[in-house]
Amino acid sequence: MKALIADSKNIFKPIFFDKSKPGDVKEIQDLIDANEIVFIQDEFERQVRDLFVCRNPTSEKNEEQFQAFLRLFSKNQPLEELGAWVFYPWRKTLVHILNRQDFIEVRTNRNKLKISQEEQDLLATKTIGILGLSVGQSVALTIAMERGCGKLKLADFDSLDLSNLNRLRAGVFHLGTPKVILAAREIFEIDPYLEIEIFPEGVHADNFEDFLLGDQKLDLLIEVCDSFEVKVESRLRSRALGIPVIMETNDRAMLDIERFDLNPDLQIFHGLVGDLSLEEVKALDPNSRMGILMKIVNAKDLSQRMKDSLPELGKSLKSWPQLASEVILGGGISTWASRKLLLNQTLNSGRYYVDLEKILSANSTN
Repeated sequence: MKALIADSKNIFKPIFFDKSKPGDVKEIQDLIDANEIVFIQDEFERQVRDLFVCRNPTSEKNEEQFQAFLRLFSKNQPLEELGAWVFYPWRKTLVHILNRQDFIEVRTNRNKLKISQEEQDLLATKTIGILGLSVGQSVALTIAMERGCGKLKLADFDSLDLSNLNRLRAGVFHLGTPKVILAAREIFEIDPYLEIEIFPEGVHADNFEDFLLGDQKLDLLIEVCDSFEVKVESRLRSRALGIPVIMETNDRAMLDIERFDLNPDLQIFHGLVGDLSLEEVKALDPNSRMGILMKIVNAKDLSQRMKDSLPELGKSLKSWPQLASEVILGGGISTWASRKLLLNQTLNSGRYYVDLEKILSANSTN
């Protein structure tokens, strides 16, 4: 435990304790004495009340029925010995929550019936991989909030810079923290029972197979990274393994869906770059690479402001412009598409736009 706490910069998983076990009680007290636990949050009865209302919505105001439910729920055990105590080392905080089954039941209650219980159970068996945790942070958080899978695999080699704070959920005290760790921590603060695996070095030749396969093959890859080589290689590998790919680019909310699970002969990027190989990509000079990238995004269909930005990349602009409003919108669109795909509902390969400028401004009277 001491070694784990000492490596606080890289900690991203919470630690579970059970106060019905004397050993866990002692360990918690040791952490308090060592000033590793500074804050304790215990709203357990409030969560039990929420559970009661979820199961008995017509009795929400009936205190007598709730007290009877509470007695049955606790089985005469002290409330502090029920559920789980979850320690978040990066926050020096201990939180008392319901056990896994009850926690998930309450946390997903407001999904119903937009997501049925059978659908929620199916989603819990799915594994989603996300490449790129700038745009991907909003995707991962939205999927996690809906509990749109049982496991997330997150890959990004980069750490947080000040210029990221126009679109990433983070604060100035997070500067220098790996983006995968930031995303994993926030997700675990929402739901410590979700499973998350991180790849803080990004994906490369030595770990690509582990990312896509590992203990369980990805049911879906969401690619939202900046690396051109990774964009190509992830699709070639996913196609060989029958893993569908979703990409969201923010500009005009462009969403790409490539159903390699349904069509193993599908050309990557909808055939916009032909039968491009990884070797060809690696041999390209910067100008040729940019030319192919423009084919992939279909440059003529970019927004006017993005077109205006392209000549300034590497000159007056550090990198591609991205806005929080567009990134967050992309997180919602990607989550919606992911849910449809993983629930085996109709979702065809193709390129789609949710262009707010076109949808809203075209009808504006101002």
